[in-house]
Amino acid sequence: MITSPHNDQLKTIRKLHQRRWRDKTGLFVAEGEDLVDAAAAAGREPELLLRAGEDVEPDLLHAVSALGSGSRAIGVYRQEWSPPGGSVMVYLHAVDDPGNVGAVLRSAHALSDGPVLLGPGCADPFSPKAVRASMGAVFARPPGRGDPAALPGETVALEPGAPEPLADVAARLHPPLVVCLGAEREGLPAELSRTASHRARIPLRADGPESLNVAMAATVALYELGNRMAGHA
Repeated sequence: MITSPHNDQLKTIRKLHQRRWRDKTGLFVAEGEDLVDAAAAAGREPELLLRAGEDVEPDLLHAVSALGSGSRAIGVYRQEWSPPGGSVMVYLHAVDDPGNVGAVLRSAHALSDGPVLLGPGCADPFSPKAVRASMGAVFARPPGRGDPAALPGETVALEPGAPEPLADVAARLHPPLVVCLGAEREGLPAELSRTASHRARIPLRADGPESLNVAMAATVALYELGNRMAGHA
């Protein structure tokens, strides 16, 4: 039982809340019993696992938690990255909110068979906030790295001002394909938009908002495209 706040394992967890330590070690932290269980279900073995009241005094575990309410279990895992693959993938460009990145990982795991490819300027998918938002998808379907100049298959640039609705474009698509999204305000870089195989928009109500949050847009697109590629639509 760990009883000292100066324990090396607790120090490791503290350090891994910082991106530079995650990048240096290739490790990351998953907090909470649900995420620890999700890792086990995906066959991922922890490098380190501490449970409150079993391995460490609860107050000490709470003190190194990134959650305001503390945590009853914290695991340290090795980062894994997926290669491109599957019939439908997502490419994110400069999406710098870790909650959005994690939410897109979750949607991709639920609605498609390919990974989320992260391009320049994206938030760290292994940050505590992104890992929590992924709800275990970071283990079951790890993210990949994406080069905007070398995306596999057909590419669909999803943009509010695109000339065609996504449903119309989807009818002409063939796998593998990559749906590309940028940050809500900045959008996709001009070169990627210009060279994409297709440009499409999600139609919104005239009296509604001008755009959708990137994670919401990705979820709508994955539902439409995933169904099409699976032959269900």
